Amino acid sequence: MDNNAKGLTVTVSPHIRSGMTANRIMLDVLIALFPAFVASIILFGVRSILVTCVCVVTCMLSEWLFEKAMKKQNTVGDLSACITGVLLAFNLPVSIPIWQAVFGSAVAIILVKQLFGGLGKNFANPAITARIVMFLAFSISMTTWNAPGGFSGILGSHDVMTGATPLAMMAKGDSESLPSILDMFLGMHGGSLGETCSFALLMGGSYLLFRGTITWHAPVSFIATVFVFTAILGNSPVHAIFSGGLFLSAFFMATDYVTTPMTGAGRLIFGVGAGLLTGLFRLYGSYSEGASFAILLMNIVTPYINRLTISKPMGARS
Repeated sequence: MDNNAKGLTVTVSPHIRSGMTANRIMLDVLIALFPAFVASIILFGVRSILVTCVCVVTCMLSEWLFEKAMKKQNTVGDLSACITGVLLAFNLPVSIPIWQAVFGSAVAIILVKQLFGGLGKNFANPAITARIVMFLAFSISMTTWNAPGGFSGILGSHDVMTGATPLAMMAKGDSESLPSILDMFLGMHGGSLGETCSFALLMGGSYLLFRGTITWHAPVSFIATVFVFTAILGNSPVHAIFSGGLFLSAFFMATDYVTTPMTGAGRLIFGVGAGLLTGLFRLYGSYSEGASFAILLMNIVTPYINRLTISKPMGARS
């Protein structure tokens, strides 16, 4: 052997490795979601804690029980089930019956994630798919929104009178009843417990961008497309981007490593497609919110986007 070759290690690819691990990525996402969790407590009361904890515990328990029954390696420690629980909770009204939250969490983990092989093999985002299933199964409780109580309502704001969301107001053409831009930004309007405070979600998204956990392509193109599309239709684009689950979807669901494209160009296509579909669903759909349906449809076409945008190795067959 050549002396210059001594000490070299011959291994299969990849040869360049990142210090990022699945646990580190999941922990970053949990940290990024924490501001929205705090905002949900301030806006909707301590029941936000109950709903979130129920979803997280059910998701983790469902994963553990399923893997135990199937005699598979336990993966609860990778925190992916915990993330699914938090995201699902953030997509639910604070007044959701607890048994329905348990049902949705089990659907997310067992039907959407584990039956397709577990982490890295599910074709769609588990939290979004579970939310859509719950929309269809429990349409009344899933569209009963609580008006936030603010700081004075931390202990009991979930008992206040329910109120319409800004998206519902815009769908009815009731622009005069829309909250101010500042109230929209701070989350002082009806909606799911973790999606109303755009400020908190923007803080979390900025943290993920700073850490390099996500890239800008999908969230920026998603939000920008909804903004432009809404402006073209003559509605308030600022109210549109601060309404519903757009920021939650853009920063935390349209950036999912498994169900979204792998390239920057692919993520741009994904974001633009999700933005256009969100605008169409909000305008013509039965539900005023369309981000969840838009991301689910884009999840389905992600393999085709990857095929279109991933560079082929030199000499590889097309």
